Amino acid sequence: MEDINFDKFVNRRGTNSVKWDEEKEEGIIPLWVADMDFPAAPAIRKAVEERAKHGIFGYAIVGDSYYEAIINWFKRRHNWQIERNSIIYTTGVIPAISASIKALAMPGENVLIQTPVYNCFYSCIRNQGMQILENPLKREGNTYVVDWHDFEKKCSDEKTTLFLLCNPHNPAGRVWTKDELAQMNDICMRHNVKVISDEIHCELIMPGYTFTPFATVNSNCLANSVVCNSPTKNFNIAGLQIANIVCSNEEWRRRIDRVINIFEVCDVNPFGPIALEAAYNESEEWLNKLLLYIADNYALLTDTFKEHLPDYEVLKLEGTYLVWVDIRKSGLKSDVLAEKLLHDGKVQVNSGMMYGKTAGENYIRINIACTRATLQEGLNRIIKILSHL
Repeated sequence: MEDINFDKFVNRRGTNSVKWDEEKEEGIIPLWVADMDFPAAPAIRKAVEERAKHGIFGYAIVGDSYYEAIINWFKRRHNWQIERNSIIYTTGVIPAISASIKALAMPGENVLIQTPVYNCFYSCIRNQGMQILENPLKREGNTYVVDWHDFEKKCSDEKTTLFLLCNPHNPAGRVWTKDELAQMNDICMRHNVKVISDEIHCELIMPGYTFTPFATVNSNCLANSVVCNSPTKNFNIAGLQIANIVCSNEEWRRRIDRVINIFEVCDVNPFGPIALEAAYNESEEWLNKLLLYIADNYALLTDTFKEHLPDYEVLKLEGTYLVWVDIRKSGLKSDVLAEKLLHDGKVQVNSGMMYGKTAGENYIRINIACTRATLQEGLNRIIKILSHL
């Protein structure tokens, strides 16, 4: 493998990057949307380049090697034996979630979510004609836990038919334990609530924590769940549009597959399967080094806040590269502060209100998947603004 240097800055301006080109003003440090500023693993780049040399980019399919790569990766990395016939290809985790909701619930029914949570969950639910029901997570110290009494109460509502889980949780940074996942499912099954688990961040786990795929907890979790996963977040290949649904229930799978075809999110980008295979078959060393780099970036951020902004609490990061910061000391709501950071500080973060108007109003989300120098400059700008409020 070629040398991996996560400190090397690659200029993304002018590449139609959402992260870098949405704001037209020069000099802004983007620490917001969830993609990384690191080139994909060498094996992925090589595989895509070799495919490009072929020169013909017609309609594509996913072959045997695609399924084998998925099965081998999850068996090796997570001790999850996935059956090939349980895998459904689609173009992204959001289409996967939307199709699963459409297939497994009826308009007007409730879909339970744990706020603050990934903003696209809201649109996925509303776009299918379902109702959003919130189970707000509880702050305990510098982390979040489930409010179990409220969770059971919401599941017991006769209109609640689905629970949309974020595992690992964005933006709270939680990596749910096996016991927590089992308890979630026990309550869901008691009230005939199916589980859809978004596991797109499943490889982005900080040292000292272990990710548990929902379907591996026990046989009931396997039977009562639809898991949506993808290598895109973990290997920084979101633009190649590739994801998978794993569902052991044949009838649910048939219904989901039908909706995917109705939504027309089943066409294969010829580069997507190639990239997935290179990621899962040849890029584990790159991923392991990436995780250490992100952990060091998190340490830099927490140390910086402790030294310069001690009244602002940084929440514990167990998984993802998205850090949740309590900004109540500023006296500003998160949308106002995010605008101030952008326009006065030239640093772009996410307002916590994207993830829940009430649950996120006192927080901002900071993406630390960038070079250390970029992060340090972004933190310097944040310090300059917050220290003068």
